[in-house]
Amino acid sequence: MTTHPISRFPVPRIEDLPKDIAERILAVQEKSGFIPNVFLVLAHRPDEFRAFFAYHDALMDKPGNLTKAEREMIVVATSNANQCQYCVVAHGAILRIRAKDPLIADQVAINYRKADITPRQKAMLDFAMKVSARAYEVDDEDMDMLKGHDFSEDDIWDISAIAAFFGMSNRLANVTSMRPNDEFYTLGR
Repeated sequence: MTTHPISRFPVPRIEDLPKDIAERILAVQEKSGFIPNVFLVLAHRPDEFRAFFAYHDALMDKPGNLTKAEREMIVVATSNANQCQYCVVAHGAILRIRAKDPLIADQVAINYRKADITPRQKAMLDFAMKVSARAYEVDDEDMDMLKGHDFSEDDIWDISAIAAFFGMSNRLANVTSMRPNDEFYTLGR
C-alpha cells in the first residue's frame, strides 16, 4: 500500500501542537476512530485552526430549521461544484450518516436536481449553488422563493453562510492538496 501525503504543506505532530488543539484532535479521534486529515492539515496554522473550527461549529452544529443532514447537503453540492475532493468525500460520509441513507451523498454530489430529495431541499441547494458561484446575482426573488418553501431569514442566512464558508474551505483544501482519509469512503454505506 502506497502512503500518500495528506498536504503539500508541513503537517505538525500532535505532541508539538498547542494543548487545546491537541486535545480537540484527540477527542475527534476518540469519537470517530481516526483523525480526519482536515484537523492535521489546518493545525499547521494554530490561530487559523481555532477560527476555522469555531465558525464551522457555529454553522454546522447549531439547532435550527435546517437539519444537520440538510447542512451537509449544502456542503456536498457546493464542494462538488468547487471540485473539492476532500469535502465531497468527507462531508458525503457525514451526510450518509446523518440522513441514514447510503445513496444520498453520491446523488447530491453528482446532480442534486436528480437526487431523492424534497422540492424544498432542491430549492435550498439551488440557492446555495448560486451563493457559491454567483453571489453577486442574489436578489429579492431568491429570498421570496426560499420563503415560499418555508425558509426563514435565519435559514437563508445559514444556507448562505455554509455555502460561503465551504467555498473558502474548498479552496484551502485544493491548495493544500488535502487528501481524504480512506475511512470516509465506506462510512454510512
